[in-house]
Amino acid sequence: MKTQLLFIIAFFTFFILFNDSTIASGLDKGSKESVESNLIVGVQSSNEGLKISSAFYLGEIKSVKGVNHLMKILREDSNPGARLMAALSLIKIEDPQGLYLVKRTAQFNSEERVRRMSDKFYYAYLINKYMEENPKEAPLFAGLIK
Repeated sequence: MKTQLLFIIAFFTFFILFNDSTIASGLDKGSKESVESNLIVGVQSSNEGLKISSAFYLGEIKSVKGVNHLMKILREDSNPGARLMAALSLIKIEDPQGLYLVKRTAQFNSEERVRRMSDKFYYAYLINKYMEENPKEAPLFAGLIK
């Protein structure tokens, strides 16, 4: 049962991480900036649902402006769900500082669940980057991603 649950979580994680379509693709520059500023306000909210959904959408639009706010959530928030969403969004944005924080979170976070899932997010990112750089070796990873 645990194996099936882990497989399902990993499948959806890979699907979310490496889906080629993003919300930002249909936005012009002015409306993207407006959406981005509203989402940054959302991640600073005390409403947990708003904070988590705003963090998710900052990752979807690959908001570089939201990186510092997401890093603050990952470091300081008491809700593990918010921290996991911040880690996932930082991986999607691919900012070097955010990636480094996710890597360190996977190693040193006090919460076991956050540590474990951050590790999965980070290694999924590394595998995807490796496959992009070495497409001939992609069959070795068949079934893991995409």
